Parts: sequence; structure tokens; C-alpha cells
Amino acid sequence: MRIALDAIPLAAAKTGIGHYTDALAGWLARVYSDHQYDLLSPFDFDFDYNGARPKNLNKQFIPVRSIFRKWWLVGLPALLRIYKVDLFHGTNYCVPVFAPCPTVVTIHDLSLFTQSHTHEEENVKRGKRRMPIMARRASRIIAPSEWTKREIVEQLRVSPEKIRVIYEAAREGMKPLPPHLCQSVLDKHQIRRPYLLYVGTIEPRKNLLTLIRAYDELLRTTPRRPQLVLCGGRGWLCDEVFNLVGDLRLQDQVRFTGYVEDADLPALYSAAEAFVYPSLYEGFGLPPLEAMACGAPVITSDVSSLPEVVGKAGLTHAPNDAHALTEAMAKLLGDETTREYFRRAGLKQAANFSWERAARETQSVYDEVLR
Repeated sequence: MRIALDAIPLAAAKTGIGHYTDALAGWLARVYSDHQYDLLSPFDFDFDYNGARPKNLNKQFIPVRSIFRKWWLVGLPALLRIYKVDLFHGTNYCVPVFAPCPTVVTIHDLSLFTQSHTHEEENVKRGKRRMPIMARRASRIIAPSEWTKREIVEQLRVSPEKIRVIYEAAREGMKPLPPHLCQSVLDKHQIRRPYLLYVGTIEPRKNLLTLIRAYDELLRTTPRRPQLVLCGGRGWLCDEVFNLVGDLRLQDQVRFTGYVEDADLPALYSAAEAFVYPSLYEGFGLPPLEAMACGAPVITSDVSSLPEVVGKAGLTHAPNDAHALTEAMAKLLGDETTREYFRRAGLKQAANFSWERAARETQSVYDEVLR
């Protein structure tokens, strides 16, 4: 069997979908050595796998940037024919409308429909036009959570029988590190202990305005003085976050690191007093899961898919309740016993998610389609 996967998410600094594509392709090839897996992209992308690339996983970089707008209509369908691909997996919402083979699409979330105010208007228009077409054309849809499956059914009018829920997992390198191995990374990013950590794009959907207001209340009403570390690249409408930090005069307490390399994340998670993720909406929520896998106590909002990921292994709060978030942060900062309880609970919860299982369940979807 020859399977092709969309590798465009690997061609830029990796965020959630890039990590999903990378991990899924690697584990598929490792588990099913008798199948061939191709990563296809019109843009170049990293493909070293630290010298451990499975022999049945290949990079197919086709440099046709000048006709990228025709990639999905012309270029990709032609390549699928040339390579005699049995099935194409669109890992990032898209599949070719005129594909010469069956297709599977992963729809990570429906925020363009339900949280349109947190996206650029042009992206919302394009997504609302294209996504229903992709959902209809694909033979099967993969959703990363039961929450996302319900939203696909409601928003895209898709039969639930067409959708398969396959949970993602923390990457292999996400594990607790001892303090002496974390210090060089903290020094590199100018982080001082103790600190509260957030990892993700700086954008409205992540609800960082509520986090900063809650952090300001923590400093004003308790003796706790942790640094607040916000790791992530700048997204749409991020200026409001930086402006609020300035208005509250928190420049000396809030550290913006910018985009952080994957290799540094285990140390940042491991050394944090707590990981705080007050997102308004997530299709899955990989950062809280990876924080738990590294032994960081997690505080997150109680909406969308996040309760599925965190379970009872973290403290949760209503996303717009800054005071409740302040109380959760103060609870973890002020009680070592509570912090240790949620650290252990998080490690146990994260162990329930496996990329090997995700790969096996995904291959089962491929087999089902081809039958």
C-alpha cells in the first residue's frame, strides 16, 4: 500500500498541525514497515529524523512555488497519479477535489465557524467556503476529539458515521528533566525561577488577556512573585496582549520568549511551577498534554476539548473568570503537596495517550476506506 500525506505543515516553524503531521508519518512508517508513506509538499521541509528515518518514509519535495495556487487543483492530483498512490491523507483540512484516489482528511477544529472573531476575516471566508467541500469529498474524516466530532456534525452537516476520533499524544522527547539539565535552557531564554509557563501562539483564541489580568491580581493580592513566561510566536491581533502588559506595568514580570525550539520545551515544562493554558477553544490541546508528560502541574479552561485531554489531572476554570484563574495559580504556588499531586496525576493522564495507538487507528481508517 502506498499512502501520501500532506507535508505543507512541515515547511514552516512547526505548530500543532506540523507536530501532528510529523509524528503521525513517523509512527505509521515505524509500525507498518510493509507499506510506503510519502510526504508531499511544493515547499521544502526538514526531513532528518535525527538519523533514524524509517526506510519506507520518503520526502517528495516538488518545487513548484510559482504555481502553488494550482497545487491542489493540478499539481498534487498529477503527482498522485505519477506515484500511483493508493490513498491521500490531508493532514491540514484540505484534500484535492479531483483526486485520482480515495482521500482522508483531518479536521483539527471548527474555530473558523464557531470562533470566527478570533481569526482574520479573509481566512474565515476562505475556510467557510472550502471546509464543507473537503468534508464532502473525503471518504473519511479524522477528528482529534469527541468535541471536534460533534462540531463537525453540527457545522458541516456530516454524518457521524463518516468521522473517526483519533486522539493525538505527546511527542517522544516530552518527559520530565531534572533541575540541573533545565538551567541552561532557562538561562538561554532569560527565565528565572519560580515561573508560570504558557506555550502557544500569541493570538486572541488563547485568551492571554484573561491570563495577564489574573496574573496581575495574583501579584496584587498574594505574596507570590513568580515570573510569567509566554512562549510563542506572534499571531493575529497580538498587540493587545503586549499593550496590556505595558498598561499594567508588568514588563519586568512578564517574559515574552518568542518562538521556542522544540528541543527546549521539555526543560521549560519540567522546571515550571505550573503550566497555564486558559484557551477559549481547542480542537485537541497538545500543549497541556505535553506539559503533563513533562511533569508540570496544569491549569486550563473547562471548555471545548480540554476536559477530554486533561481529565481530572489538572485544575480547570471558566475561561473568562480571571479571579478563578488567580485562585488556581495561587493554590499551586502556595502548596507543594497540591503541586506534587497534580504533577503525578498529569504524568499518569499523559500516559493514556500514545502515538503508536494513533498510528494504528489511522492506518485502520486507511484500510477501511480502501476496502
